[in-house]
Amino acid sequence: MSENKEPHVAKFVYDFTEGNRDLKDLLGGKGANLAEMTNLGLPVPPGFTITTEACKTYLDSGEEPAALRDEVSAHLAALEEAMGKKLGQADNPLLVSVRSGAKFSMPGMMDTVLNIGLSDRSVQGLAKQAGDERFAWDSYRRLIQMFGKTVLGVEGELFEDALDAAKTAKKVVVDTELEATDLKKLVTKFKKIVKTEAGRDFPQDPREQMDLAIHAVFDSWNTDRAKLYRRQERIPHDLGTAVNVCSMVFGNLGPDSGTGVAFTRDPASGHQGVYGDYLQNAQGEDVVAGIRNTVPLAELEQIDKKSYDQLMKIMDTLENHYKDLCDIEFTIERGQLWMLQTRVGKRTAGAAFRIATQLVDQGLIDEAEALQRVNGAQLAQLMFPRFDEESKVAQVGRGIAASPGAAVGKAVFDSYTAVKWSRSGEKVILVRRETNPDDLDGMIAAEGILTSRGGKTSHAAVVARGMGKTCVCGAEELEVDTKRRRMTVPGGHVVEEGDLISIDGSSGKVYLGEVPVVPSPVVEYFEGRMHAGANDADELVEAVHRIMAFADRKRRLRVRANADNAEDAMRARRFGAQGIGLCRTEHMFLGDRRELVERLILADTDTEREESLKALLPLQKQDFVELFSAMDGLPVTVRLLDPPLHEFLPDITELSVRVALAESRKDPHENELRLLQAVHRLHEQNPMLGLRGVRLGLVIPGLFTMQVRAIAEAAAERKNAKGDPRAEIMIPLVGTVQELEIVREEADQVIAEVEAATGTQLKLAIGTMIELPRAALTAGQIAEAAEFFSFGTNDLTQTVWGFSRDDVEASFFTAYLEKGIFGVSPFETIDRDGVGALVKSAVEAGRATRPDLKLGVCGEHGGDPESVHFFHEVGLDYVSCSPFRIPVARLEAGRAASSSAGSDHR
Repeated sequence: MSENKEPHVAKFVYDFTEGNRDLKDLLGGKGANLAEMTNLGLPVPPGFTITTEACKTYLDSGEEPAALRDEVSAHLAALEEAMGKKLGQADNPLLVSVRSGAKFSMPGMMDTVLNIGLSDRSVQGLAKQAGDERFAWDSYRRLIQMFGKTVLGVEGELFEDALDAAKTAKKVVVDTELEATDLKKLVTKFKKIVKTEAGRDFPQDPREQMDLAIHAVFDSWNTDRAKLYRRQERIPHDLGTAVNVCSMVFGNLGPDSGTGVAFTRDPASGHQGVYGDYLQNAQGEDVVAGIRNTVPLAELEQIDKKSYDQLMKIMDTLENHYKDLCDIEFTIERGQLWMLQTRVGKRTAGAAFRIATQLVDQGLIDEAEALQRVNGAQLAQLMFPRFDEESKVAQVGRGIAASPGAAVGKAVFDSYTAVKWSRSGEKVILVRRETNPDDLDGMIAAEGILTSRGGKTSHAAVVARGMGKTCVCGAEELEVDTKRRRMTVPGGHVVEEGDLISIDGSSGKVYLGEVPVVPSPVVEYFEGRMHAGANDADELVEAVHRIMAFADRKRRLRVRANADNAEDAMRARRFGAQGIGLCRTEHMFLGDRRELVERLILADTDTEREESLKALLPLQKQDFVELFSAMDGLPVTVRLLDPPLHEFLPDITELSVRVALAESRKDPHENELRLLQAVHRLHEQNPMLGLRGVRLGLVIPGLFTMQVRAIAEAAAERKNAKGDPRAEIMIPLVGTVQELEIVREEADQVIAEVEAATGTQLKLAIGTMIELPRAALTAGQIAEAAEFFSFGTNDLTQTVWGFSRDDVEASFFTAYLEKGIFGVSPFETIDRDGVGALVKSAVEAGRATRPDLKLGVCGEHGGDPESVHFFHEVGLDYVSCSPFRIPVARLEAGRAASSSAGSDHR
């Protein structure tokens, strides 16, 4: 029997009085928070929410659930009764907004329609009801414009061009200067645009307007821009969106009305104060779209002190209730304040760290919760370099510091060019008057975003902060001409497309050319060169210091470094590394030692081979002496030689040409001829799956024993010098326990010889890398001969997927990401279902054989935030990553240990 796919829910529509903030899965973030504010007794316009289950049913079947229309009708009737008006009636019309609201905030990605219920008849009633004919016709033209674009698919620029033409004809600059007669003409023009472009008249039936708008919001869940945003933010595609139907309140009723967005703290810095934007005589979309420049929220105190004071109290109530930075949308209708939305606000990386520690100090959250308010990606962003303020590069403008960072790139003036140039390897800055949701792909491709309009709550600012992208908004002195693809700066200089510019999202400054960068204060802190103090950078360092202390106290996973020399090891130690999880010895054999390796590979006799090994031994020993000194007292896992042979031999084509030229001159060089013969003999079609790792150690006698002897002698020398070397020997690319047993037997013999010769007892653990599917599947057997496993997830990912990393990332990964086959590259974040399942089974089988088996990971995934959580869950003892990623891994290990608190912060 096939399953009934209709969701098993009691109902599809909830009144604002019925929900709460814990119902985000069902009511979406906006609906759940509107219900929560209603429960708190805050002034929320009455309304109802259509659930995400209704959306999912609609998207799955193409039809709305059978019960939905009747439920909407019942809730609409209750709303009409509460308001004393009927939707779209001629004399005293009820108007509503229809707005999207997914579980996770997706600013500007999905659709909204305001003023539903207006028609040729009801616009007259609205004018009479409001006593303001201009307001009524302005509201009507807004409805046709939004409905035409959102619901009927009419190109938005057609409406914008008609509006611009009306302002030009009237010789005014802003739309508020248009009079009722001008707006009436504009409505007529807008309706003609709809008829021409959509092939139908603008609907006059208010219920038809509402139903079509609800369907359009459902459909907007699957628009290209919404899917792209979800991929970027790693939001699941199967959540669906709720739809909120809310009675309209009007901010465009004159100078005593307006609309705004407020933050309980500065989302850019985290500092407490009055932050936000306000726009008189406007509706909400005017603010977030950045079409008209706003005034700072603090100025509302002079404009309307009563509403300002009430708003400040509500903001305090909401922050204490949600225990976090709140992002609030509000409207004032003729002196009456209404709350239209609240949500936990997006913030910059620096603000996230500051706010988390501030809330701990205020007693609103504990340390475990503070760790859930920040993440490794934000910490990594704080470690990026910043502009050198002493630079002499010319500053040409300044806007609002909307999202921090130091971005340099070529100016481009549309999203298509941004994507095209970025894919060609160019770094670009997307320059626009203001951005809109259709610019998302260009915003993702760009290093930073610069707009001449808008504020901290504009679309560009909100989306950039969410992505951690550098953004400067509202740089009014810059004249952006997107059609001519140029920008004019004060003084008349013209920046053409392709010219290099720099933007500072921390100060709002815009520069011509490339500004030099200096290290981040956070990196200087980790390096031990900066401490907390009084200025802004020091405040950030103090916040990072405290959060890292929280993480280190909470975490179970230890964090090691991938480092191949003493310099990297010492830096890793300063960054908090608790040892080296991967020392790649092949890196020690390149450069000056390549010739010795060539001689070893080409050796025809035991004597030649032994001479090469004898020459390499003291060099290897000194490598390890330096490494063990740098990491004294901490474990150092040394991986024996692993790379394919071709990395140590000349290129076959280049060598063939050299030999052919020499033969043509009848002057062949015997060594080169011999080398060419060896290269042909050892040439492999797929060297990554060829003679490498343990196979190489078994085929070239004495190679691994030389390395083991160097490790043992270096450890003995350090120990005799009162040091505390803790070396571990790792055998690479093992696929069967027999390989490991043979190498281990030889290694144990060498270690015993060194102990006898030096009079020093050495405790050198011997283990292996699990980087082949067979090794993972036979981990129980391999654990009989291994004291530790280190998962090499780079190679394990390649061999599980059948991918050649060097090839596939350039050839088809972009297409796979765009089509949603991958949410993220499996080389960046571990594939839990495939590679992760093998890791988990190997952990269980290995520990079943050897309960004290030490387990770690040393692939690139060791420094990836999401992957660190997986490694914590499956019970690894440590992760190992590049030195720069160590703080990120420490933080995420702490977050993983404290996440049992169940916080849901994206």
